Amino acid sequence: MRGNPARRKALIDAAIEVLAREGARGLTFRAVDTEAGVPPGTASNYFPSRDDLFDQIGGHIHERLTPEPSGLAETMRARPSRELVAVLLHQLVERLSADPRGYLALVELRLEATRRPKLRAVLTDLIGANIDENVRFHLDSGLPGDRITVVLLQFAMSWLMVEHLTLPGLFERMPAEDLVAAMVERLVPEA
Repeated sequence: MRGNPARRKALIDAAIEVLAREGARGLTFRAVDTEAGVPPGTASNYFPSRDDLFDQIGGHIHERLTPEPSGLAETMRARPSRELVAVLLHQLVERLSADPRGYLALVELRLEATRRPKLRAVLTDLIGANIDENVRFHLDSGLPGDRITVVLLQFAMSWLMVEHLTLPGLFERMPAEDLVAAMVERLVPEA
């Protein structure tokens, strides 16, 4: 197994593109090599198995979808409020919409995890840690609501994004901005 971190990251990003576009069945080492524009056999030098590749994708996807620290810091200068929660969720929609393949690959990974126990364990740990971090961030920032508020928002946003990215025509009738505003109004208590 090779150790060039930049090449490994490029291969994982290529694998994310393949996974989002072709699903788990289309995720082959050959497809990753082609997507990354590297010689045949490169991906198999970096990942000993498809299972390892799936695990590596799971670990990297959250990095790819995480907000830039400087932009988040700028947003968080505002007073903690229900309105700030709405701003953060609108930014989440924008960020995930800007990288739809990243989010769709995560959905594909979740489906594949129903068939791969090791991947299920990896994603359970990663997504559980993500939820815990979101709860910690929310509470430490003084935003209104409690742990359950954050978990409900995360679950609602997860499915909103699935619908938004897989059936975009639905949002012509029900704009995501309006749905996020209603979600915050119904789930987040006044400060």
